[in-house]
Amino acid sequence: MKRIGIISDTHGTFDDTLRRFLQNVDEIWHAGDFGSLELADEIAAFKPLRGVYGNIDGGMTRRVFKEFACFECEKKRVLMTHIGGYPRHYSPHAVGMIQSAKPDIFVSGHSHILKVMYDPVYSLLHINSGAAGQYGFHKVRTAVRFTIDGDDIRDMEIGEWPRRG
Repeated sequence: MKRIGIISDTHGTFDDTLRRFLQNVDEIWHAGDFGSLELADEIAAFKPLRGVYGNIDGGMTRRVFKEFACFECEKKRVLMTHIGGYPRHYSPHAVGMIQSAKPDIFVSGHSHILKVMYDPVYSLLHINSGAAGQYGFHKVRTAVRFTIDGDDIRDMEIGEWPRRG
């Protein structure tokens, strides 16, 4: 059994609000736009980290993280990218990766819009945790946490906080 926290679009922010929300997770999955490699290191020092780079991430971050990450967690195959879209509106590159990897969970970011939905076409759970950072057009900061226990996904919770300014 693993408790997972998902964040994206931190754009340089990993504050006490996020730390409190993610305190009891076993792993953090970051769906891109860290803001800096130093921020990724800060998150990784807090909890084990899996991540992908986003469109604002620079050369060093892109050397450490890939555009797509595909991995197993418990009995679930996970595919993660930054710019992936959502069911019936996936990016062309994401469609090819989804068809190839056949994930149970597809995680993306970029939109700054929280969206969790089942995709019956590809039989997967799509999760976009929205934007956890202070910068962007979003009005509310969001993150997701849940449990994967073998083949079971449960206890999904949404964190939501006002963006300063």
